[in-house]
Amino acid sequence: MSNLTREETDALIQEVLEVYPEKAKKDRAKHLAVNDQSITQSKKCITSNRKSLPGVMTIRGCAYAGSRGVVWGPVKDMIHISHGPVGCGQYSRGGRRNYYVGTTGVNTFAEMNFTSDFQEKDIVFGGDKKLAQAMAEIEQLFPLNKGISVQSECPIGLIGDDIEAVSKKAAAQYNKVVVPVRCEGFRGVSQSLGHHIANDAIRDYVLSNRDGKEFESTPYDVTIIGDYNIGGDAWASRIFLEEMGLRVIAQWSGDGTIAEMENTPKAKLNLLHCYRSMNYISRHMEEKYGIPWMEYNFFGPTKIEESLRRIAAFFDDSIKAKCEEVIAKYKPMMQAVIDKYKPRLQGKRVMLYIGGLRPRHVIGAYEDLGMEVVGTGYEFAHNDDYDRTIQEMGNATLLYDDVTGFELEEFVKRIKPDLVGSGIKEKYIYQKMGIPFRQMHSWDYSGPYHGYDGFAIFARDMDMTLNNPCWGKQTPPWKKTEATEDVKAAA
Repeated sequence: MSNLTREETDALIQEVLEVYPEKAKKDRAKHLAVNDQSITQSKKCITSNRKSLPGVMTIRGCAYAGSRGVVWGPVKDMIHISHGPVGCGQYSRGGRRNYYVGTTGVNTFAEMNFTSDFQEKDIVFGGDKKLAQAMAEIEQLFPLNKGISVQSECPIGLIGDDIEAVSKKAAAQYNKVVVPVRCEGFRGVSQSLGHHIANDAIRDYVLSNRDGKEFESTPYDVTIIGDYNIGGDAWASRIFLEEMGLRVIAQWSGDGTIAEMENTPKAKLNLLHCYRSMNYISRHMEEKYGIPWMEYNFFGPTKIEESLRRIAAFFDDSIKAKCEEVIAKYKPMMQAVIDKYKPRLQGKRVMLYIGGLRPRHVIGAYEDLGMEVVGTGYEFAHNDDYDRTIQEMGNATLLYDDVTGFELEEFVKRIKPDLVGSGIKEKYIYQKMGIPFRQMHSWDYSGPYHGYDGFAIFARDMDMTLNNPCWGKQTPPWKKTEATEDVKAAA
């Protein structure tokens, strides 16, 4: 169907809300909006970072997921203990495809599940001794680890385990960084608070470890922060950063190390990929160390060029000149990708519902291929995320925050996009509806999608998904209804 007008989009929102009781309807109405590019502050049109309503099937994660699964988990040479029952650790490790270099179980541990494996007796008598024992076993079995983080699960905050005291004693005993992280899952309204808590732990236990120590710096030292190297994203990004003459002295937490994290305050510029998860630590370093930071977007050639020029503007003319050389070098390759895939994707419409930065960052990559994003939303955004999104989206398009499973399904049925990009929990619903779907949390087992190399893979994957002949073999529910009505009318 054609794109909805502003009035039609607003009417669609009101129609979907009708299913709720009055109180829930009033609350959910605050989280659904028609995009208006003339608005500069999203708080005037949409509410975010609020508790989900019980029973509405939110797709959010918890504070533990934000710390263990996102910020700390990919740090490869540390061991991250999930302190609590085994399930949380098992669910949160190795699922995001945070690629890294190293030998798992020897000097890298990101895909392993270390847990204190709480039982009922540990809830009654406490788990401090069990945590200390786990650390002792880790030192025996994995002596090449460079440090330990303790990722608290819900029971830890409820029973009051003193993970700070256990960690402090272990740090002195093993002469390593041991970081207690109070990221119990019940804290806050989503995984977003887990990001903040994890950032605070990095601030308190890591960044100051090399204050006052010598470091052989250059005028061109930068860091990559908040890139989790999903499918190799960070590797694809740092290739051309280094080609334009910059030295990446730290990259975390994807393929990151504790040493790189400690190096970060020595940088001349912090480059922030995932604003939602790492803006806190970037602001801290700006305040304490005077290091400027900037958010960048390496999805698609248009945004890559914009970001590279903004990065180069922080440095001298030699970096600016090399920046233009890098852009010129890759432009023919990007044009070849666009020439190949744009005719097959032109005019296709996409609806997104993801976390972190992707609901806005990938819009430019779709537009480079002639596609249009007609609806987008975040699982755990704050209003400053929507402030950045409003200008990226077209007028009269849908914005939805912490959208429920019911709402998203109804929006998709009405708008009938050509492609849906969301998470694993949504994937099979829309595929069964006959709608092409990409898992945009971890690139559906593909990637990288960042950078020039990543754009070629992104374009291929979108084409492969949309133009797969299997979709012609399925009948979406609304077409079945139409066919039934036609039969009844004919009779």
